[in-house]
Amino acid sequence: MKIFLCGDVMTGRGIDQILSHPVNPIIHESYMKDARKYVTLAEDKNGKIPRTAADNYIWGDALSIWKKNNPDLKIVNLETAITTNDTYIPKGINYRMHPDNTSVLSSAGIDICTLSNNHILDWNTVGLKETISALDKNHILYAGAGMSADEAIIPAIFESVEGRVLLFSISHPSSGMPYDWKATSDHSGVFLINDLGDKGLQIVRTAIEKYKRQDDIIILSIHWGSNWGYDVSNSEIDFAHALIDLIGVDIVYGHSSHHPKPIEIYKGHPIFYGCGDFINDYEGIGGHEEYRGDLALMYFISFATKPFKLKRIELNCLKMRRFQLHQASARDISWICKTLSRECEPFSLEFSVTEENTIVVEGK
Repeated sequence: MKIFLCGDVMTGRGIDQILSHPVNPIIHESYMKDARKYVTLAEDKNGKIPRTAADNYIWGDALSIWKKNNPDLKIVNLETAITTNDTYIPKGINYRMHPDNTSVLSSAGIDICTLSNNHILDWNTVGLKETISALDKNHILYAGAGMSADEAIIPAIFESVEGRVLLFSISHPSSGMPYDWKATSDHSGVFLINDLGDKGLQIVRTAIEKYKRQDDIIILSIHWGSNWGYDVSNSEIDFAHALIDLIGVDIVYGHSSHHPKPIEIYKGHPIFYGCGDFINDYEGIGGHEEYRGDLALMYFISFATKPFKLKRIELNCLKMRRFQLHQASARDISWICKTLSRECEPFSLEFSVTEENTIVVEGK
């Protein structure tokens, strides 16, 4: 089986405004009051961006890379509410996309969206309910949020001739997640764990054991960590290792940071500590240029099933320009390859670039 993963897909604000059905552009930030201004900032930097763009516009060169790799399953972290609700939670930045723009996800063939993140409830419970309804309407699976705790823990289940893949989606307060967003027996919200110790592990174990069957492939999506910086804490490493050792998770799929963080292969299981942003409207915003947040990675993981056995990890590097993903230059690919090799040194991983400009993960 081959699956595709990427980091945060943030189709709200400026991205939503260039699509066919933009929501009310009024936003509630100290920096900006109109989402269309993010479009203007990007245009000032790189040139004209089309309005009422086609559904598949933002994906750009990712479309041909997907076609070439032909993954069995495509998974993204959807860090945007899909709603027209105007009642927002005052938290500084709020992302939303019009429900009629959900076809932008369908146009890319996205199979599963993880929802346990710090923007999915930006527009309150009504916004979450509309998000779930829009995904259901477009036949896109999801995990990590619901109208109760019982719903929030339910995995997205993908079935194929090679077996079942179960995707669980959790989050941790280190990502900026408000504590009161945690789903309870009588309150909507996300699958949130408050600690990365034994208590958090037990909560995850209980959820997985409720749904897991023999030979299922288990992916645990976790929204954690700060926006900038490559550091991976000892508690994050210990938690990821325990997920594999004690619970039987096959792939740990982390995200939250605006740029890629280290990768580890632990006992034959990949751990992505942070996949970085994939789609956002930050193109015209300055700051933190040393992390190259304009670069996005596509993660392709090939493995055998029954039981899980990792075969290969390949990365494709893209660059956001005019709110569209473009194949990165050889120079940019070299930069991110060297950066990953440097940051993954503690995990005994290094990276090389093929003649086709694909980054290959290698053990030392």
